[in-house]
Amino acid sequence: MVRVSNTPSSRPEVIQSLIDGVDRYNPDNVSILEEYLAAQCSNKECDAMANLAILKLYQFNPHLTNDQVVNNILVKALTTLPEPDFNLCLYLLNEQMVTEEPVVRLVALQDLIEQACFADFWKVYEGDDIYKELTAEVLGFEDLIRNNFANAIAMTFQSIELESLQAYLNLKGQALTDFIKTREWTEANGVVAIPVNKDNEAKTTVLTENIKFEQLTKIIGHSNDA
Repeated sequence: MVRVSNTPSSRPEVIQSLIDGVDRYNPDNVSILEEYLAAQCSNKECDAMANLAILKLYQFNPHLTNDQVVNNILVKALTTLPEPDFNLCLYLLNEQMVTEEPVVRLVALQDLIEQACFADFWKVYEGDDIYKELTAEVLGFEDLIRNNFANAIAMTFQSIELESLQAYLNLKGQALTDFIKTREWTEANGVVAIPVNKDNEAKTTVLTENIKFEQLTKIIGHSNDA
């Protein structure tokens, strides 16, 4: 079973009851969940379980499907990568929706994020105004994506060239300087130093091999026969 970990700091009781009970399959409640999604889009939080419940209701009741709601759910899921939320959402869409342009475009962004092609992500995202339209209703989309990229960078590097960081975060000048400070990184001579953490720390790996005495005697025997 895939674990969905994205839970907001405070989930309303009415939403909790819908998710936990049989009412999550009641089509009359879809408007409540859609309003909750709208709140997530404006407060930068993401409740993956609640959003998956919307898509499940759409799956059982296709006539209720709201394309803009589906779009916003997928955009919110992009901001949680590398969590599995985006793929879980795709599994609940019908075959036609998956092949339509809005979803295809968002999948293209997902692929770039999962491949850690951060600079290419921004080139694609900035290169077509349609992406700004698709993400317009999700407040702080770019900042959320940027923070996820920064988390991945901090897990990978102890130092990185300022020019590369600029491309990965799509920031420059004072905006980049301020971002570096908020992450408690430091920059000098065009290189950004990232504090050592459990992920980017170099670890010594010790390999041991166990050879049984019987195996050793065979090796010695073969060498004597040679």
